[in-house]
Amino acid sequence: MEKSINPIVKAIVPLVRGIAQTFGKNCEMVLHDFCNGKSSIIAIENGHVTGRSVGSPMTEAGLKAVHKGNVKEAVINYTGKTTDGRVLKSSTMPIKDENGEVVGLLCINFDMSTLIVAQNAITEIMQVEDPDRVKNNHYPTNNVNDVLTNIVTSTIYELGKPVAYMNKEEKVNIVKRLDEQGAFLIKGAIDYVAKVLCVSRYTIYNYLDEIRVYDK
Repeated sequence: MEKSINPIVKAIVPLVRGIAQTFGKNCEMVLHDFCNGKSSIIAIENGHVTGRSVGSPMTEAGLKAVHKGNVKEAVINYTGKTTDGRVLKSSTMPIKDENGEVVGLLCINFDMSTLIVAQNAITEIMQVEDPDRVKNNHYPTNNVNDVLTNIVTSTIYELGKPVAYMNKEEKVNIVKRLDEQGAFLIKGAIDYVAKVLCVSRYTIYNYLDEIRVYDK
């Protein structure tokens, strides 16, 4: 006889595959049903992450939480490890019926191991002996354009974010710092800074007006 499944939980089954396909093979999606008083997996994608399949029980830690009634609210972005040492980022979300009773769980286990390796590799490649020395290591120059370029480059470097990801507030902050350093006393600075910040020269004028009115 086929095991009965709570209809609320059953309606979530299509989400399991959709979310897993969206985030790839490292994202395990698990759907637990409490219909018969004992949790078991009724849907799972990318089960290789934890080595489970449909019909497998909840983990020992999960079962203890259920028995203690600790699954009433979602637990988001906690970490754990598989038996073979891979690092997981997980979230557990209770599924409730019309009476507020928990009838199942939707769980996400994302294997971050390859990302951690990549992060460590990038960190090692970007490591420098003395960041302040690199930042300020400009060659002496008498060229006004080079002076402007160095000031703008250093100021943006200090913010630590690519221009493409800056919001208005951050761009205003850049303009303020440049103004404090006298950058806009250099001929052509308005046009140059506008080009670097990907805004119009009129926007730079507006930023300066905004800064100078605020500072009065």
